[in-house]
Amino acid sequence: MDNLPLSFAVLTIAYVIGSIPTAYLVGRLRGINIFEVGSGNMGATNIVRATGRIGWGALVWFFDSSKSVIAVLIGLRLMPHELILATVLTSIGAMVGHNWSVWVAIITGKLRGGKGAAAAFGTLLVVAPFQVIAGMLIFGGMLIALTRYVSLSVLSMFALAFVWLSVLILQHLFPVEYLAYVLSVTFLLLVRFRDNIERLLAGTERRLGDRA
Repeated sequence: MDNLPLSFAVLTIAYVIGSIPTAYLVGRLRGINIFEVGSGNMGATNIVRATGRIGWGALVWFFDSSKSVIAVLIGLRLMPHELILATVLTSIGAMVGHNWSVWVAIITGKLRGGKGAAAAFGTLLVVAPFQVIAGMLIFGGMLIALTRYVSLSVLSMFALAFVWLSVLILQHLFPVEYLAYVLSVTFLLLVRFRDNIERLLAGTERRLGDRA
């Protein structure tokens, strides 16, 4: 209970940072309203479809991931004696902020955002061992090259990473408390990617390179 006010403050800070609408701002620089083109999603893939430039999508992914890295590092600094709790709180806060952005609500009048993949990746950069990050990126890159389904690649590489982390936890090579992190981020990704999963199963999902 003593940590409750600080925990709430850390969660709020992470949410506000995660809410920064990177894709929306980049889209506006290009004269595009990201919510009115393509899938309407505020994310890197839709920026690529809207602009026809992978570089713009890579820039959005970088900044969206950086939001989570910054949020987690701030949380660790503010809660040095509760590092695992700080990691879980800031990871959840940053992802929720990205997916349901308060800044977007102020700008557009609707509480919406992205799907959280880049935000989740940013948390993994702080949490996961290097071999997990490298493995998921290689696996995801191969799937994109073979199928051009970004959603399938994203979901598959996170599945690999979280199974890997779970195995490390079961082997007592990683703190068991991080299971809360794995379950929370997995849940948030599945919630936001449920439409993509349905389209993949139906064979109607868009591929990378398709224009908006």
